[in-house]
Amino acid sequence: MTIRKATLADSDSITTHLLLAMEEIIYKFIGKRDHEQANAFLLHFVKRADNQYSYLNCWVAEDGHEIVAAVNVYDGADLKELRGPVISYAKNQFNRDLDPEDETQAGEHYIDSLGVSPSQQGKGIGSKILKFLIDEYVTRNKQTLGLLVDEENPNAKKLYLKLGFRPVGKKVLLGKNMEHLQING
Repeated sequence: MTIRKATLADSDSITTHLLLAMEEIIYKFIGKRDHEQANAFLLHFVKRADNQYSYLNCWVAEDGHEIVAAVNVYDGADLKELRGPVISYAKNQFNRDLDPEDETQAGEHYIDSLGVSPSQQGKGIGSKILKFLIDEYVTRNKQTLGLLVDEENPNAKKLYLKLGFRPVGKKVLLGKNMEHLQING
């Protein structure tokens, strides 16, 4: 398996994988439970350079020539600027007036979403990607990595703690209670 920076050509695959992790959030952005529209909404942003979901902020995991996972990571200091186009589009295209809580902040690179192909889940791919990100951001570049974990997902929290993440607080994101975890360089 190879983990590499994503390219524009990976946009469809990135969208498919990130949607696995954040479909419920995208439904809140578009105001309805419509998988096709959620996919189109996210793909619109993955293909662009100016927002939090951009392919420029993604890494992909390939097995052979097939993308089996994608992860979205960006500098928390840029959240407001990166989120702006998403909020504006949701308002203009879907009449959604949203003001989501800040899920990250300056001082951390934020793992926004990580999605693994359903046929590949349970094979340690998510762990491999997280270890890669820890090596890339924390070990090599002495940065802090952060993420939110749903309080109703103790298995994910257990994995993150095993990898060295530590609780640093609680957050609410679009009505969901989350725990904020970080790992420092």
